[in-house]
Amino acid sequence: MIEPWRKISSRPLADFRVFSVREDRKVSPRTGAELGFYVIDAANWVNVIALTPDERIVLVEQYRHGSNTVELEIPGGVIDAADASPEAAGCRELAEETGFVGEAPWIIGQVFPNPAIMSNTCYTVLVRNCRQVKPVHFDQAEDLATRLAPVSQVPELVASGQIRHALLVAALYQFELWHRKQHGRE
Repeated sequence: MIEPWRKISSRPLADFRVFSVREDRKVSPRTGAELGFYVIDAANWVNVIALTPDERIVLVEQYRHGSNTVELEIPGGVIDAADASPEAAGCRELAEETGFVGEAPWIIGQVFPNPAIMSNTCYTVLVRNCRQVKPVHFDQAEDLATRLAPVSQVPELVASGQIRHALLVAALYQFELWHRKQHGRE
């Protein structure tokens, strides 16, 4: 049986505004060896599956600095300390990025972005009956264009490489599983 490793110390190494890095010293329960591990601490994130009454999904296009590409994505972002919950953060991000608001947000999944080196969680929040009723409110680092696509096109958007962000592919799969269950196709 695999057991957690006992942490014997932790020390911060660097702070880069959107994430920090620390070194944890831990003891292997199997060998007793003491080893150092680097961990990236970042705030939790939220991705939003926003559906319109006519079964379209709200998407955004935006430039991504890491890949140096313009990507087709779902709305989402960092869960701020002021956000009461992942659902509240999802609704805030959706409204800020697209001007859409909806009803009855709830978490349909969560993943660890990279549990080998990262400590945060990424939530998938579903919001239905979304309508564009607010002006967008981008932060300084955002430049987005809102797109709508029929829900039925989502698998092809992923399969064709039009949606390539790994965490969003996971969120869309969580949505697919939820959608199948709702329509009796488990």
